[in-house]
Amino acid sequence: MDAQSRGRADEVDPADQWVLNPKTGTYELRLNPSGTQSNSGPSRSSTGRVSTRKTDQSERSGRREVPGQRNRRAGKAPAGESPDGQGRRKRKPKATRKKKVLLWTGGVMGFVLVVGSGGAYWLYQHFNGNINTVDVGDAGSKSSVPDGAFNILVIGTDKRTGAGNAGYGDAGSEGHADTNILFHVSADRTNATAMSIPRDMITDIPACPTKQKDGTTKTVPGEKNVRFNTSLGQEGRDPGCTMRTVKKLTGLTVDHFMMADFNAVKQLSTAVGGVKVCLEKPVNDPKSHLKLPAGQSVVKGEQALAFVRTRHSFGNESDLDRIKQQQQFIGSMIRQMKSDDTLGSPTKMYGLADAATKALTVDSGIGSIKKLTDLAQVLGKIDAKNITFATLPVIDNPAEGKHHVTVVPDPTKADALFAMMRADTSLTEVKKKEADAKSAAAAEEAARLNGPRAKSSDVRVTVLNGGAAAGSAGVMVTWLQNQQGVLKSSNGSNAPQKVPATVLTYAPNQADQARKLADLLGLGAAALKPGTKDAVAKEPMVLTLGPDFKQAGSPIAAPAKAPEGIQKVEADKSVCAK
Repeated sequence: MDAQSRGRADEVDPADQWVLNPKTGTYELRLNPSGTQSNSGPSRSSTGRVSTRKTDQSERSGRREVPGQRNRRAGKAPAGESPDGQGRRKRKPKATRKKKVLLWTGGVMGFVLVVGSGGAYWLYQHFNGNINTVDVGDAGSKSSVPDGAFNILVIGTDKRTGAGNAGYGDAGSEGHADTNILFHVSADRTNATAMSIPRDMITDIPACPTKQKDGTTKTVPGEKNVRFNTSLGQEGRDPGCTMRTVKKLTGLTVDHFMMADFNAVKQLSTAVGGVKVCLEKPVNDPKSHLKLPAGQSVVKGEQALAFVRTRHSFGNESDLDRIKQQQQFIGSMIRQMKSDDTLGSPTKMYGLADAATKALTVDSGIGSIKKLTDLAQVLGKIDAKNITFATLPVIDNPAEGKHHVTVVPDPTKADALFAMMRADTSLTEVKKKEADAKSAAAAEEAARLNGPRAKSSDVRVTVLNGGAAAGSAGVMVTWLQNQQGVLKSSNGSNAPQKVPATVLTYAPNQADQARKLADLLGLGAAALKPGTKDAVAKEPMVLTLGPDFKQAGSPIAAPAKAPEGIQKVEADKSVCAK
């Protein structure tokens, strides 16, 4: 397939911008749009076949020449150039910002998917061969981009593999889930929430089936009240175990994971030409080897790794403060990747794709260039201002007394944040109409929930399971009867069909009962569905539990805004580390 047949006759085919150097075995970028062919790589005839040319004077002199476009024919010059090749070519219009963004949203690897040409095929194979994958079984999704909202777990492991990393200590470590960010992408693809999970947070790790090297499956037993970071590496746990731990903790299904080690930070920061960071004070940390002046600096390689690793340079030297600077670093890297400087440079785009595919380990659901490109097309379209970094709200572990080393989820704020993410509620207002819709919903809720409440003992309700975990209806009835005094509640087993979210249906003359039950369950107005005919005699209301029900006693309805005091910042904001 040539450039013209794809509607791009005025540009160089992406497949023709890279050639394989047989001496080095690597692909090299053709930097000049015209000239004669060097033997640094294969040439291409009009039939698409690859041939090798003899060494010319340009290679002997060390200068790489670049072939003309495909539409050059003998005796026929490209538009804007004289037939003898000496005339000046017309300057191409500068690529628009929109066009550069489209290059990015196609994925930094998208251009290699032009398999109609041999060079691009080999480049595709080169990137495909870089990718490391882990089969996490049913912990992840088979679809690269699932329908609706979806979640990606980004794991930064402290495993000391790779050149120059053994000197950081603990060289034999299997690696822990040291840095963890749950990246929630909204169903309408306009916004995302990136929630950091502290590594020293105490949680429960469920039993985890893991694939062994011989193809067998080994189930690693679960553990209670352990650090989150032990969900990876310890006892042979793989990233699928960390995904399962996040699901148990938040109630959110994790569709994919991407895992990066120390080399990923060094290579990616270098590939984009450095990442801008800001410091309120100068830093000279002998432990992480971070040495930077106050104000703005550009870090890459070892300095970038030192910036995200240091614990003793900012705040109270805790992991929670380190999370802030890691979020700052990632936000700045996102801005750099979306900048004209990166989008307009084929060299940087290639370097970024090469570094990313070498540095990242992913689940088999996105374990190919095609699948990663599909995912990149979605992620690349989200504006940085609509990506909110937040930190899972925690409090000091009360079991440790005065010596606080670990933390536990904040019992109220954490559940509220999880509920917002499960309900696909953005932490950032991305459109005015969303704000207007929320105002209308709030007014409707106030009207529907305003009125008298029945006593708990007068509430009659049948509980059905319409998509919650198995046994949820029984758990809810037990809680209502034993802890809330709703003695006229009964277990109706499974609903006729699943529901997308918990719903309470009731008759108009049961409105006072519905309001009381809504208070007990934390149900919002959207979950209350009044009928048109009054109930007769002892007819009960019907509560159908959906996938948003996690446990009895936790509010089912998501709050309209983020809990007060949670740590959050948008990815387009540049914040100086304190």
